[in-house]
Amino acid sequence: FGGLASLEKESKTPAEAFWIAIAGPAVSLVLFALLTLVGITINLPAPLAAIVGLVSYLNLILALFNLIPGLPLDGGNILKALVWKITGNPYKGVVFASRVGQFFGWVGVAIGLLSVLEIINFGSIWTLLIGWFILQNAGRSAQSATIQDQLTSLKAEDAVIPNSPIVSVDLSLREFANEYIIGKKEWSKFLVTDAEGQFLGAIAVDEMRNIPTSDWPTTTVKALMQPVEVSAIVKPEQSLLEVVMLLEQKQLNQLLVVRESGVLVGILEKTSIRNLLEQKATTKPA
Repeated sequence: FGGLASLEKESKTPAEAFWIAIAGPAVSLVLFALLTLVGITINLPAPLAAIVGLVSYLNLILALFNLIPGLPLDGGNILKALVWKITGNPYKGVVFASRVGQFFGWVGVAIGLLSVLEIINFGSIWTLLIGWFILQNAGRSAQSATIQDQLTSLKAEDAVIPNSPIVSVDLSLREFANEYIIGKKEWSKFLVTDAEGQFLGAIAVDEMRNIPTSDWPTTTVKALMQPVEVSAIVKPEQSLLEVVMLLEQKQLNQLLVVRESGVLVGILEKTSIRNLLEQKATTKPA
């Protein structure tokens, strides 16, 4: 989920996204206007006048280039904000602006390639490289937005691993070993619940080495149970987007899903989230 690392930096409203996007081109246009005014109204020495004129021209070109309505350019972010405002869905705005960005990217690549082959007399290798840059970044933006949209519509409980490693607190270590460990190496840690399914803590398989095997029949799981950090617990109704954000921020690989009442639902991992997204993609109607 590295592509979602910038989620926390996203604007909260379309208006905020619009004003942030328009700021860059606006500054360039203001600089162009001021420098042009200086060049017209003040009698500058020729070398200085040439520099002012060049900087003025570069600011105009920069503003016009950034206003191209396709991501990752500022114009694309403006378009994203407008589509977001119309549809009410920020991810649709990103996808639409990304597709437009990909179009302009392909145009840049085509012009650059044709100029390199000397089929046309405008454009250059830089046009090709800039087009390729826009194309690649626009594609990543569209992919990231599509995943975000999917994650928003799914809940934490949707990604819970079937047959999550859950054991009863009253189970003896001998029963625990026979039923869950011997011949099975899938899990190194198990979640512990009481008879009502209330989540109590976790037990690490390695901790059993500290207990003589002769004492296993009379020692329960409770003796080795350890508490679990609250930051590693989410509610089943939380969106998977929130879950992924938590996983990335805390640098965790898995989280526990526990109901408000304290009843344990199960465990989810990054892998189970990816598998769920792949399953949704393959079952999506054409």
